[in-house]
Amino acid sequence: MSGSVATKNAGALYASRISRVRQEMQRRSIDATLLSIGHDLPYLTGYYAMPLERLTMLVVTHESVAALVVPRLEAPRVTPFDDVFRIVPWGETENPVSIVAKLLVGAKTIAVGDQMWARFLVELMSFVTNAKFVRAVDVVGPMRMAKDANEIEALRLAGAAADRVAMQLQAGEIALVGRTEAQVSADISARLIDQGHDVVNFAIVAAGENAASPHHHAGPRVIQENEIVLCDFGGMMNGYCSDITRCVFVGTPSRKITSAYSVLYAAQAAGVKAGVVGATCESVDAAARKIIDDAGFGDFFIHRTGHGIGMEAHEDPYMVSGNKLTIVAGHAFSVEPGIYLPGKWGMRLEDIVVATDAGPVSMNNVDHSLVILN
Repeated sequence: MSGSVATKNAGALYASRISRVRQEMQRRSIDATLLSIGHDLPYLTGYYAMPLERLTMLVVTHESVAALVVPRLEAPRVTPFDDVFRIVPWGETENPVSIVAKLLVGAKTIAVGDQMWARFLVELMSFVTNAKFVRAVDVVGPMRMAKDANEIEALRLAGAAADRVAMQLQAGEIALVGRTEAQVSADISARLIDQGHDVVNFAIVAAGENAASPHHHAGPRVIQENEIVLCDFGGMMNGYCSDITRCVFVGTPSRKITSAYSVLYAAQAAGVKAGVVGATCESVDAAARKIIDDAGFGDFFIHRTGHGIGMEAHEDPYMVSGNKLTIVAGHAFSVEPGIYLPGKWGMRLEDIVVATDAGPVSMNNVDHSLVILN
């Protein structure tokens, strides 16, 4: 598994990744890295821990084999890779934090995953009193941002599956008028599963004035003739995420709508084009934003241009002003500018893009225009 991408040599893959973690720990003078729930854990071990009150913790030190501290009742769910990590099961009457602490003897600087529950960190600090704690995202984050070939293929397959649902929307195969947003959202979700997704992360359906709310929750509002319908949906397929936004118009759009969408179309294309290796993340945001600003809609583009994507729907790197991180080959991110007029309408256009040495490659290729349905 690569994350959850099937490979013939999963153990070798995880061993290589943990070796790279140790190299970064060495470079940063970090003695131990602790990863609990969250996606860093399956990235390095293949094991998805349930978000239980019981502690699960991967302990990576400079020893040759890491330790995975896991509740005994959960241990059967772990696929063992003995050369990569040893499984340390704990029973209901044991204190798992003390078990982790014993693995940290002598550690002075400890990197902690962002998803570790505060209760465990606070308790651990009482056991390890002279250590300095830093964020593990600085160790694992750069690795996860730069996707390998298997991960990019998983993103491509997930994107293609989402495209097929978007094509059904644009072809008028998903009934809109007379149905509630919630009904259409459920329909899109079912179609994502039918196209191979394992999980649906979200299916935003926002009609008319509701489309002016970027994260609108599909509800009981009935979709009517002569209004825009914004659909933003995605999920997980083979451990990696899809995310796409397309808008359709039911009826005949006004000149204001079509003119605004032309601006949005150009802005999104500019953002994709800007996502080249060597550029900064903020330059992607700037490229899309300039076109919207110049057209007079700047005040109505109220969010960043994009977010990273991989095992999580939102992860580093973020395409936002102030992020001077340099894009490298393998960075995967959304480009999704939007224009939102409160109380009137909204529109957004989104692709997932992977930066390569040959230029940006879109994982979504379905029609980018404002498709009109009659």
